[in-house]
Amino acid sequence: MRNVLGLIPARGGSKGIPRKNIALLAGRPLLAYTCEAALASHVLNRVVVSTDDEEIAEVAQQFGIEVPFMRPTSLAQDETPSIDVVRHAVEHLRDKEHWMPDVVVLLQPTSPLRKARHIDEAVDLMKETKPDTVVSVVEVPHRFNPHNVMELKDGELKDFLPALPDFDRFRRQALPVLYARNGPAVLVSRADVIMNSKSFYGARVVPYLMTEEESLDIDSKYDLWLAEQLIARRGETN
Repeated sequence: MRNVLGLIPARGGSKGIPRKNIALLAGRPLLAYTCEAALASHVLNRVVVSTDDEEIAEVAQQFGIEVPFMRPTSLAQDETPSIDVVRHAVEHLRDKEHWMPDVVVLLQPTSPLRKARHIDEAVDLMKETKPDTVVSVVEVPHRFNPHNVMELKDGELKDFLPALPDFDRFRRQALPVLYARNGPAVLVSRADVIMNSKSFYGARVVPYLMTEEESLDIDSKYDLWLAEQLIARRGETN
């Protein structure tokens, strides 16, 4: 893997938190945390921000990240798939700069507690195990296990999954250990998989496990508040 691209997607629009990607977190733009983690990584050959927004582009450049193109408005809508954003970036670098990554590391700005070591470890895992994709995950808390999840039907709570014979869903130790993508905070995928299959996920996907705290994904003002408390408590750097 000669060329490892770190790609930070940061569009200007956001419904839950206005201008979320540059909303202040502990006095700094949310985007800054991902920029600094990417720059501190030892495995990324290049880091690029994809944005449609001039102000976000300026913030990215202030924190040392290049913005070699502006994303078209058509690729900055609420319903725009992330894969299309990444393919656009790879195509631009390939066609306009004759630079082609072997691997793309997608780094969402909404994961401010993801550190440089997480990026490095996920890419190292890709090198060691040679899958198509490495994706960061978090263990699903037992209270959110599918066997504990219920749905509302005709005003009454019903088990979402059917009961299994000889299975005690009320005993925590009996529940299977499950994992969920945590944003994902780190998504490492082979460029040929992205460009040829139009997906981040190839035939073989390997998990990179992160803690619940590290996996905090900013989606609401409460998430911003919680992240600020964790940052203040930890006092850590990338």
